[in-house]
Amino acid sequence: MLRYILLVVAAGFLLCLLWAEGAGTSWLSLGFKTPLSILFVVTALLQPRVMPKYFKFVLTGLILGLVGDVCLGLPGLTAFRIGLVAFLAGHILYVLAFVILARGADWINPVNILIIAISGFVYWWLLPYLGKMLVPVTFYIVVISVMVAAAWAAFRNPGVRRTGAWFILVGAVLFYVSDIFVAHQRFVTEQFYNRLIGLPLYYTAQFLLAFSVGLVRKS
Repeated sequence: MLRYILLVVAAGFLLCLLWAEGAGTSWLSLGFKTPLSILFVVTALLQPRVMPKYFKFVLTGLILGLVGDVCLGLPGLTAFRIGLVAFLAGHILYVLAFVILARGADWINPVNILIIAISGFVYWWLLPYLGKMLVPVTFYIVVISVMVAAAWAAFRNPGVRRTGAWFILVGAVLFYVSDIFVAHQRFVTEQFYNRLIGLPLYYTAQFLLAFSVGLVRKS
């Protein structure tokens, strides 16, 4: 019952956030975004901790996501860079969490070639716009690509409970796609549709990963 209440409250905050973004009121947006991001941290804290080490990695990643959300809601390049570092560190924590669930053989599969190809295309597309952000964005693309590959490796392990495996995989993929909209907004064209699509994808991803804490079980 509690999880449904959390999701209803989160959906309300998300709708308010999208309204504020459409109205162009940045501080109001931050006012809705902050409690919404706090909610995915709270969601993880309320889940059964079936794998304590996995829980710690994911929880820390979610907290870093909260920090990143606040920083990206603030004006200026410095805040954006801090937010980027926070998300980068969060993705590394997610990789470490997913590695716990994956076997060595699960990393060797043709899907990784597809991940590399898509990330290579995204990098080629963004390259003319990056300027001084070339190095950090390059590193970020590499890390988030590894995060998706790690999620896929965890998913391929039949010893991981299927519900949790699906939450991890879908969460990782949605996070990856949402970051494409963030990059398009920041570096290419500022348009409301970037937030209209990207924000629901991002928050869905974070809540899926938060719920995965109570759903993964490695046999």
